[in-house]
Amino acid sequence: MHTLMQIAVVPALLRDALEKVIPNTELMVQQLPKTPIKLWLIPPIFPTERLDDEVIRQIWNNTPYWIFCWASGLAMAQWLLENPKHVQGKTVLDFGAGSGVVAIAAKMAGAKRVICCDIDPISLAACRENAKLNMVELEYLDDLYRAEKVDVLLAADVLYDQSNRFFLDDFLKISPNVWVADSRVRNFDHPYYVKTAEIAATTWPDLDEAKEFNLVSFYHHQQV
Repeated sequence: MHTLMQIAVVPALLRDALEKVIPNTELMVQQLPKTPIKLWLIPPIFPTERLDDEVIRQIWNNTPYWIFCWASGLAMAQWLLENPKHVQGKTVLDFGAGSGVVAIAAKMAGAKRVICCDIDPISLAACRENAKLNMVELEYLDDLYRAEKVDVLLAADVLYDQSNRFFLDDFLKISPNVWVADSRVRNFDHPYYVKTAEIAATTWPDLDEAKEFNLVSFYHHQQV
């Protein structure tokens, strides 16, 4: 059952950005399952009958990834909160931060510093607003290649496009300790990453995705 909260005022920047892509839809503060984290997200039920061809084209071309908590992000956030030793006292970078869920979880788990990295300025705005909701302090970066070296790099749901696989090598230049979570890649052939676990999770709100996307694979690289 979805727990919805509407106490806070919807941030104008996020509201306006959403309206440009999906008209007549609001954002709501929602509690994520099995976590203390709240996020500004699209309602569980929105008026899909109003989505004409132009709106659908806009959604595909300008997907506002931050309006959902994708399955891999949710799984990684839950995992961090259950296994805080991986980030406690460390400087962490959350790549492709989207809503900021992984970054928020890392900070709640005891990370010393957490950097949200995303090329989309609206996603970074969403990270800021979601950090306020959860009363945590994050840092923000719009270019991975301007990042400092960090203790841990986290990346959830960034490998959905085959052309993104080059990031796996670039991550290793920024951190000796990299965790990747993805629900759309069951395995990838890379000599420096090992598949460590599979965790069940769904996108929130639930998009009723195919069952195959409800299992998140975790991969790890640690330099020794």
